[in-house]
Amino acid sequence: MPRIAADRPAAEPQSPGQRARHERILDAAARLGAEHGLDHVQMHDVAKEAGVAIATLYRYFPSKTHLFTAIMAGQVERMGESSPEIDAAADPVEAVAETLLRSTRHMLRTPRLASAMMQSTYAAHVATVSEAAATEAKVHDTVLGLLGLVEPTDQDNRLVRLLMKSWHGVLISAIYAHSTLSEAETEVRLACEVLLAARSNAPGR
Repeated sequence: MPRIAADRPAAEPQSPGQRARHERILDAAARLGAEHGLDHVQMHDVAKEAGVAIATLYRYFPSKTHLFTAIMAGQVERMGESSPEIDAAADPVEAVAETLLRSTRHMLRTPRLASAMMQSTYAAHVATVSEAAATEAKVHDTVLGLLGLVEPTDQDNRLVRLLMKSWHGVLISAIYAHSTLSEAETEVRLACEVLLAARSNAPGR
């Protein structure tokens, strides 16, 4: 009988050994998610793949929702990293577009894993709402930083939230093969141009 996940926050690793086990779990889940998708990943298989006890897995990740939300959070943490394309962007809006496109391409290399992350992050599971909100906030802040909006207005924040919703829709469509990568790239660029162009010329705000 499947274990029912507890509605509690995940424990945080403290020691170097705990952090190493935590990372092994995330790496193992990502590999299995990329191969099988969310529905066919079993927690005991993740524990076995990571070389940890099942109790250790559940301490850090009380459910698959926690697990794949954490993988998504890890990917989002890397969104702000520079790249030649982002550094060479002609303006802030293009830098935002290149950042979202890099994440889009990365996620679409493993569509089953991408689907698992999206399903988990936006499942609104009571115990992962705060984790999902933190992930959303990180993306939001990354976009504002790229635009140079130090003191964003309510309108700035609304436009960024709308961009995130547009990006999620494009991702979901591409993940389930309703659109091609080329179409997804065109739509992401268009969303950035339409929603953010008026905000790119307001440095120091």
